[in-house]
Amino acid sequence: MIQIAMPIILALFAVGLAVALQRVGPRADASWPARAPFLGGGTARTHAWQRFHVRYYPMTLLFIAFEMEMMFMYPWAVVYVETGFLALAEMGMFLAILSVGILYGWREGVFRWQ
Repeated sequence: MIQIAMPIILALFAVGLAVALQRVGPRADASWPARAPFLGGGTARTHAWQRFHVRYYPMTLLFIAFEMEMMFMYPWAVVYVETGFLALAEMGMFLAILSVGILYGWREGVFRWQ
């Protein structure tokens, strides 16, 4: 019974979703600025695949390093309560490795913005 009911329910859901999206979507009689998908009708000044200056990449990598640090610090706080010194030693090693990367970025001048 469920093998028959489930495809029917999914098909009805898909049809209902399509009808709802058609009613919510843009009207066919709308002007071009109202139908344009970019910045409320403005034209783009640059191509979507333009290249960024290379100075953004080291800063991005540094941002990801700090984000990874925070991503591992929150669960570590829970584990630290349970295991104690072993978790503290592991986090110390993790922060030491991360600090080496930050010091390397500092030496390369990532923090100097031109």
